[in-house]
Amino acid sequence: MRTQQLLYRSAKIGAARTGASLNLTPRALGWDRIHFAVRHLAPGAAWSGLSRDEERCLVLLRGSFDISWKGASHRIGPRADVFSGYPHAVYLPARTPFKMVARRGCEIADCRARSREAFAPRVIRPEDCGYEIRGGGNATRQIVDIMPPAFAADRLLICEVYTPSGNWSSYPPHKHDTDDPPREVDLEEIYYFRYKEPDGYGFHRVYTNRRDQTVRVTHGDVVAVRDGYHPFVTAYGYDAYYLNVLAGTRRSMAARDDPRYARFRHDWPPPDTRLPLVTPPGRQLATGT
Repeated sequence: MRTQQLLYRSAKIGAARTGASLNLTPRALGWDRIHFAVRHLAPGAAWSGLSRDEERCLVLLRGSFDISWKGASHRIGPRADVFSGYPHAVYLPARTPFKMVARRGCEIADCRARSREAFAPRVIRPEDCGYEIRGGGNATRQIVDIMPPAFAADRLLICEVYTPSGNWSSYPPHKHDTDDPPREVDLEEIYYFRYKEPDGYGFHRVYTNRRDQTVRVTHGDVVAVRDGYHPFVTAYGYDAYYLNVLAGTRRSMAARDDPRYARFRHDWPPPDTRLPLVTPPGRQLATGT
């Protein structure tokens, strides 16, 4: 089934309140696998959960919390915000009951995908996450892998992407809606956007031979990509962050570039010197293509 709606906006939740600013189920999104929510916990608030047929990754966007499940307890964070440090996250396979208590006011991306396989729960620390500078010139961006294809999980693939002011990202335009490995795999994908400044914005395009949509994205917006080529650009003066959540039938991020623009990937100019926007903890910096 192909989703008709592209853009979803967050509800406003006060910093001292508990609740969900987003809760996008597969049914709401019109697809099969991904369930995405953003949850706010006031200091001291507790949240318990159990997903019987979904694996999940809880990505800390702001704050800190304690989490426990059978035989384990961990302190997660702190993270001031997504522009101030690398991610902290927790991976929980299906059928794993857990309890979380906020030590500070928290915002948490609750990323889920339907799952039939059992893997071990795992805490993901900043030093466990990846680092890559991708692209060149004003198409340079920083990739922070949280759950790459090599991660021991069933379907979930997760990364954070930082795009400097005025730059293009997810470029060249690419798609992943056809099962044709190793060139391309079929993936659903969430883009969850954040900006430092309240006036920050960008534009996200999704297009096929029959449909061409461009939407203005601001802080807290979600773009749900089920099919089609898709690039993103952020406005001058506003650094952008987005959380990518993907799931398909294969643990791969293989994608196919729009052939009209694919040549740019093979001849990038030098990378934008403003990157990294967030310095990786204790890692030697390197560039990639």
